[in-house]
This record gives sequence, structure tokens and C-alpha cells, in this order.
Amino acid sequence: MIDCQLRPNLVRDPDIIEAFLKVPRDRFVPEHLKTIAYSDRNIKIGDGRVLMAPMFFGKILQHCAISPTEIVLDVACGRGYACAVLSRLAGTVIGLESSSSLVTGVSALLTDLSVDNAVVVSGDLRKGLEEEGPYDVIIVEGAVEVFPEEYKKQLASGGRLVLFERLENGNGQAVVYLKHANTLSRRILFDAILPVLPEFVAEPGFVF
Repeated sequence: MIDCQLRPNLVRDPDIIEAFLKVPRDRFVPEHLKTIAYSDRNIKIGDGRVLMAPMFFGKILQHCAISPTEIVLDVACGRGYACAVLSRLAGTVIGLESSSSLVTGVSALLTDLSVDNAVVVSGDLRKGLEEEGPYDVIIVEGAVEVFPEEYKKQLASGGRLVLFERLENGNGQAVVYLKHANTLSRRILFDAILPVLPEFVAEPGFVF
């Protein structure tokens, strides 16, 4: 995974590489998917969630340049893999999920892996988690067709919001929004297609 997927795609930050090496990716997928846990693909892991391809995840981490003092909100965190990796890069990680039963399982797994600076809570993905903000980084683990407006005020100045935007033609792209005072600037990072999260499906006629 490191030598064939990350480094060839210019993911070479030593802290990111070390984080990937230390987190057992196969612990975060159902038993019948363990043999493909390290493959270069998005893996559907149930509950409407996906374990994004290592290349996609590594590249957005490289672009975010997370520091050890920063607070990260991981939206639609699924089974918690990204939370565990992020916990090795950030000061605090908060995973947000809509399913309370999924949260229970993720919390138990993070505890088992001695991850003590990450927590997972249940809530409405569309609203984010304002009470724990502002966040230096917000990552949404799934595609969106509409921009999550609530996240604007939850970003700290200098904060980064990473989205996988689904386009009208069916293609997608990873995008980072940078907050400067009260304004956001947008930059396309790379082409990427993830399943659209139900909470961020557009009304008919909407175009990104």
C-alpha cells in the first residue's frame, strides 16, 4: 500500500507514512473484506459508508498538512479508520456519525487500539458539530452534491474543509476550501469519485 499506492502518488510526508504504517487497516472492515482491505479501491463497509482508497486519503492528508496541535472533525467516519490515522497527526480528532450503533462499535475499536485523542459521537451530518468547534480541519468521508453551509462557521480562521464533490455528469473531484477571516477560497485537488452521502443529495435541478 505504501510503496505501490501512496509514494507513487507523491504522498511522501514521513508523518503521514508512519500513521498509515501504524494503523491496521484490516481491523476497520467486516471480516469478509479483510483480504482486500489494503487494495487501491473504495470499499463499501456497510451502513452506507465507504473506506476510501488509500491514495485518495493519503493525498488529502498531504494537502491538509495537519499539525500536532490542531483539531479535526471527521464527518461520516464509518468504522473509524480515518479517525485512527488522523489521531497520529492531530491533537484532537472528533468523528461524527449518524448511527448510534455504529458509534458504539467504533468507540470500542479505538479503545482497543489505545487511541486516546479521538472520540466518535452521533449527530446530524448536515449540521456538523458546532459545540466542539471551531475546527482546523473538517474532512467529509463521502461525496456531496450540495455544499454543507453549516460547516463554514465551524471552521477556524486558516482552517481547511475537504469535500468530494459529485458533478452533474457523474464525475467527482476532491476539493479543499480554505477559510480566511470570514471568506472561503476553493481549490480543486484531484479527480475522485466516492458514493454520495444521503444527507448531501441535491434536490432535482441543482448543479454544483
